[in-house]
Amino acid sequence: MGHIGAAVADPPAGTERSTGSDERMNFKPVDLDRYPDVEDLLARLNLGRFVRDTLTAPVGRNDVWAGLTTSGRRVFVKRLVGTIPAEMSDRMRRILSYQHFAVTLPSAALRGPEFLGHDEPAGLLAFAFLEDARNGAELVVDETFDNELAEQVGQAVGLLHGAVPADGADFDRSLPSQPPLAALSGIPLSMFETLSFAEIEGWHLLQSDIQLRTALDRLREWEQVAPKVPAHCDLRVDQLLVVGDEVMLTDWEEFRLADPARDVGSFAGEWLYRSVLDIVTTRGDTVFMDLELTHEMVLQRGVEKMERLLPRVRSFWRGYRRTRPDFDSELPIRATAFAGWHLLDRLMAGATRTSRLSGIERAAAGIGRAALLNPGKFVETIGLGAQA
Repeated sequence: MGHIGAAVADPPAGTERSTGSDERMNFKPVDLDRYPDVEDLLARLNLGRFVRDTLTAPVGRNDVWAGLTTSGRRVFVKRLVGTIPAEMSDRMRRILSYQHFAVTLPSAALRGPEFLGHDEPAGLLAFAFLEDARNGAELVVDETFDNELAEQVGQAVGLLHGAVPADGADFDRSLPSQPPLAALSGIPLSMFETLSFAEIEGWHLLQSDIQLRTALDRLREWEQVAPKVPAHCDLRVDQLLVVGDEVMLTDWEEFRLADPARDVGSFAGEWLYRSVLDIVTTRGDTVFMDLELTHEMVLQRGVEKMERLLPRVRSFWRGYRRTRPDFDSELPIRATAFAGWHLLDRLMAGATRTSRLSGIERAAAGIGRAALLNPGKFVETIGLGAQA
């Protein structure tokens, strides 16, 4: 692609590295002795102490401990991690505002695991640990995330978006930090020095694309004037937890009054992204072909994979419309644009874990770019049309 480079600039306020995870993984947790506030919180909540040899640490940007306590309850404790005190405070405030709001939601609305308590100065939050929960990404991989579940998620998101906050509710009303428009002009030197080569490639692709930057500016303008609803604002299938017949969603750090198209577009973008990545896998194939893919075969397989997976989006949209039929008429177009951005965001998230961008990741980014530039053209294609 010629010379590779990303523009560097002074750090814009609130800019963060993009992060993501496709599958739930468990690691050895941070030593609890370094953070005595964790077990102090458990004690204040009458939960006892953690049984150390039961602890695991699901992957994430925060420090987490999940395991059995001496009270017999299984508990998940999160310690918010970050370098900007104001940003940390905002994340805590958004989580707590959601927890206060959640008790007013209809029983079938999208909600998180049971909230047990918090220690705001220490940045700690405690939740019930759902040991038997299945992660949404795991269900995608083993082919059990079906249309029925997608429709149930759509209904739950619709109920969340349709809920009316009480007068005086302390909701964040600022625009989310993504897409990072300031970083499209230049990234902080301190950040540049930590980037992988794949991330530098990705930033170069984004920063050098004038049409893309114009489309993102336009999306921000649409978002500013869109009707605002209670929204998760970081909805991904790996954050969905399925426990029996119940669906929950974790990580409410970005919760606020926002454009509902963010959540709808993120769900649609997840399936669009996965359908593109599956072009080079045998998932869903009825016949195994050990062939080198030609350009024509890539296009054909892309259509086949989308036809196989995008019905999940149509089912989600059908469920959403059932519980929130009074959405604004432009929501599907904005959601399609956000689905496009989701593919670019996943490109950058994946770049943190590799040295070079793969051809299939570039293809996904190209589809995302097309959806951003002309979202009205792709509304029906991705499953957000009137006939879904």
